[in-house]
Amino acid sequence: MDARSIIAKLRRNEVPTGDELNWFAQGLADGGVSDAQAGAFAMAVCMGGLGTKGRADLTIAMRDSGDVLSWDFDGPVIDKHSTGGVGDSVSLVLAPALAEMGAYVPMISGRGLGHTGGTLDKLEAIPGVSTQIGQDRLTQILRDTGAAIVGATGQIAPADKRLYAIRDVTATVESLDLITASILSKKLAASPEALVLDVKVGSGAFMKTLEDARKLAKALSETANAAGCRTSAVITDMHQPLAPALGNALEVAEVMKVMTQDPYAPLAEISAELGGVLLADAGMFATADEGRDKITDVIRDGRAADRFGRMMAAVGAPLQFVENWSRYLPEASVILEVPAPTNGHITAINGEALGLTVVALGGGRQVEDDVINPAVGLSDIVRLGAKVEKGAPLAVIHASREDAARRAAQSVLSAITIGADAPAEPTLVHERITP
Repeated sequence: MDARSIIAKLRRNEVPTGDELNWFAQGLADGGVSDAQAGAFAMAVCMGGLGTKGRADLTIAMRDSGDVLSWDFDGPVIDKHSTGGVGDSVSLVLAPALAEMGAYVPMISGRGLGHTGGTLDKLEAIPGVSTQIGQDRLTQILRDTGAAIVGATGQIAPADKRLYAIRDVTATVESLDLITASILSKKLAASPEALVLDVKVGSGAFMKTLEDARKLAKALSETANAAGCRTSAVITDMHQPLAPALGNALEVAEVMKVMTQDPYAPLAEISAELGGVLLADAGMFATADEGRDKITDVIRDGRAADRFGRMMAAVGAPLQFVENWSRYLPEASVILEVPAPTNGHITAINGEALGLTVVALGGGRQVEDDVINPAVGLSDIVRLGAKVEKGAPLAVIHASREDAARRAAQSVLSAITIGADAPAEPTLVHERITP
């Protein structure tokens, strides 16, 4: 077995066997496959495709190229993945709510890159929190609190890390097969029994149209199920930020408001929808709607907030964070309102542009090793359909410098459209895709 014969097979529009893909993934991980061969493989897959079985075989091969975690708990191990959006802090609400229901939730998460924020960056806006922990400590935290949100070690799906870097320079990032294997190889390395995929669609998502979101949702769910993990997908709306704040500390503040003050916000609704589907797939409830109602209950009665406090204390947060979160979160030195230039209704919000505004403020990354400022961002962002008067704030900018705040104000004005008539209220949940 060798790389050249596997690449030649793909060139002939034949799908390699599981053994061949496993060999290739190991070669990616240990250096037995050259960069040129990896690039040729990526392009061949991009051009010819793999089909559902081939995607599942590649996913399993890339998962098995490194450590695969194992668990021995008295409840189901379940997980959630989002394809990325703006103002999307669902994991911070959903993980403790699921744990409160008796599930175990090892969420291996990532950092922000581009216009979307990263879950780990948000958590690390809380003083003292460290998300880089070893497996033994992760297991203990899960036993103690039921949920943990941590970063991946270097040995989780190393084949994917290598292939991802190759894809970035070979114009193969957009391959649905490679996107699917990349996402799922890391998620399945945590050995969940059930997985829910939150596939975002809209101006603040990577998938801008419902058709593209549906293709990705089906590819991900079909592949994960073929790989042996019961998986459903939910297509959710990202035509505006899910929460009215962007930026790490500001988004944590919104999470705390949802769990302690405003449990009827869209962030809570999406968390309950995803949680319901996941609990049903894990066999904990007969239907997704029943599971959704239970998740709603634990968010509204404060149990999710209490569980979140325990989760955060286990990774270094202050013990009284939930009770005094506003005292602990960092604040920006410059605050600037962005006034509406005219009367009217909010007819469109470019979520991607708002996300990039936060990046320009220093709250996100343009390259992987950028250092971010957790205090900067946008808050009090108007919602689609809202009626505004001239001079009323469209958003509030949190910046480290006045010149940066003024530039951000211009970006916000360009990203928010005001028209005469209110648009139809957006649908938060577009579709469920179940096995």
